[in-house]
Order: sequence, then structure tokens, then C-alpha cells
Amino acid sequence: MTDLSAPFRIDGTGRTATTGDARRHARDLIEAVLFTAPGERVNRPDFGSGLLEMLFDTNNQALETAADFLIQTAIQKHLSEILTVSELSLRRDEGLLEIALSYVLRDTGETVSDTFRREV
Repeated sequence: MTDLSAPFRIDGTGRTATTGDARRHARDLIEAVLFTAPGERVNRPDFGSGLLEMLFDTNNQALETAADFLIQTAIQKHLSEILTVSELSLRRDEGLLEIALSYVLRDTGETVSDTFRREV
């Protein structure tokens, strides 16, 4: 199966870029959900997680719990047809956000582990 690349782009041949790799496509979609702020996308004001707004807040258990909830909720809301999250850990340190995520692809049943990093 071939899916459109996320984010949308034009490939070297001048056509819409696609990917035939389900793992890569899922990773691209997760990254889009995690690092998009709600209201950032036209016609989809609820798309995204709002996670980056929390990056500079004080580290404490309540913030980690809220961030876990934001991530789980955003992924379930936008990607529940594609994958199921099985494990999640979050690490923040001086402007660096690292999310380790394990998930199961619904089409293949394959378990995938990825790490998503963002520096601000």
C-alpha cells in the first residue's frame, strides 16, 4: 500500500511524494500530531497536541502526568485507526524534549518503538 508522505511535499520527479513503508508513514504522522500546536492548521483547529507549550514549564510530577495525558489523547484522537500506543515515556531537559513511544500498527500487528526529539 502506498500512502502520501507526511508532511505533504513534492518529490524529485515533481509529483506528490509517497511512501510504501507503513512504519515510516506512522512515524511521520505521530511526529505531526506531537509537534503541531492546536489552531496551527487551517480547517483543523483541534489537530495537534499542544505539547511544545509545556516545554519550559517547571519540571514536576503533575506536568509529566499532564504531558503523558496530552500525548495519549492526541494520538488516540487523530491516529486511532492506524495505531495503538502500548508504552510511553517522556524526558525534558533544558529545552530538549524526548518522547520514547512503543506502538502497534493496526494493519500489520507489528510493534514499533520510536524516539521523537525536539530542541527549542
